[in-house]
Amino acid sequence: MHKPLRITALVAACTVAGGALYGAGAATAGQSTANSTQEPYNIGLLVKDIDTYYGTTLDSNGVYQASPDSPYAKDLARLDRSARKYIDRAARKAHHRSEKPAVVFDIDDTLLLSLDYEKKTNYTYNSTTWAEYVNKADRPAVFGSPELVRYADSKGVEVFYNSGLSEAQRSAAVQNLKKIGADVNLDAGHMFLKDKANPPSYLGDCATPGTWNCTTVQYKSGTRKHIEELGYTVIANFGDQYSDLDGGYADRTYKLPNPTYFVS
Repeated sequence: MHKPLRITALVAACTVAGGALYGAGAATAGQSTANSTQEPYNIGLLVKDIDTYYGTTLDSNGVYQASPDSPYAKDLARLDRSARKYIDRAARKAHHRSEKPAVVFDIDDTLLLSLDYEKKTNYTYNSTTWAEYVNKADRPAVFGSPELVRYADSKGVEVFYNSGLSEAQRSAAVQNLKKIGADVNLDAGHMFLKDKANPPSYLGDCATPGTWNCTTVQYKSGTRKHIEELGYTVIANFGDQYSDLDGGYADRTYKLPNPTYFVS
């Protein structure tokens, strides 16, 4: 999921933390980057802006939570309303054409919120602490996302997951998704995770057993291509990073807000 780009890309990702770049619809080339010829946005102020955006609070169990009344939650609610209307319309059209519609969801910060980890690590990444955090299988839901998964399923749309989590983290991911109520198609045929030791043949252009050279875009778009080769039409693709969405093989993309890290 994560790359060591957090603080360097944080400025670019978060100066729009009111949601200006987070609307529904097709993602563009990506987020702008900081202008290195000018003084960057102050990191202390940026963290305060992030907390304001999420409405960050520390609960009685010592876990940082986002507020359901926050600007973050309101941005997600707008996206959710748009996505539901589109899924309903696109699903009916696909079924009328005897097509098999599908939606694809990223997991980290698309379905499962990692705000507590980001806060407690000061927006830095360590593979060991991240694995420990994921394996607790106790992340809260991104507001509205489990309901959106179930909504798509109720409309006869096949739900797939396309995540940067590793194959070793499959059990924890399934457990956590069940816990938040996104208990739809959590089998290996619908949940695609990174398997660097034994990558699937459809990623053969960038990965072979024991050798992984796939970029995030290659991995994610290659997986969506594979889903379409299984006979599905990907009507919508949801992710919190532009790299979750770029590369094609989806009729429409939805960029969820995430001002805490950036994955190229």
